[in-house]
Amino acid sequence: MEYNDNQPIWLQIYDLMCARIAEGKYPAGERIPSIRELAVEMQVNPNTIVRVYERMEGDKMIANRRGVGYFTTDTALTTINEVWRKEFIDNDVPQFIQRMEQFGVGIEEFNRLYQNIINHENKH
Repeated sequence: MEYNDNQPIWLQIYDLMCARIAEGKYPAGERIPSIRELAVEMQVNPNTIVRVYERMEGDKMIANRRGVGYFTTDTALTTINEVWRKEFIDNDVPQFIQRMEQFGVGIEEFNRLYQNIINHENKH
């Protein structure tokens, strides 16, 4: 994996693991790679993965079964979607609104465009 300099590596791996869960690679109740396995795959120090798994465990996305490994929780996907929704609202929406104002796109025009897109997608 290639890492960017704009975000800590452990957060990039956290995002990747969330994406893998969201994509169904690790369904609810399934075992995820061990700390060592993921460290080798990601070519990072195991302590980096410990930090990722601690965050995911704190967010209730994974649970540790002593002596067996880490497993995704039944609520992992819901939690990931909540985290992503909050990030979208906190980060993307304000930027989007700034661009709307910059280009003079009012709420009425936006609503019309939104409905056109929704209607078009529902037809396909």
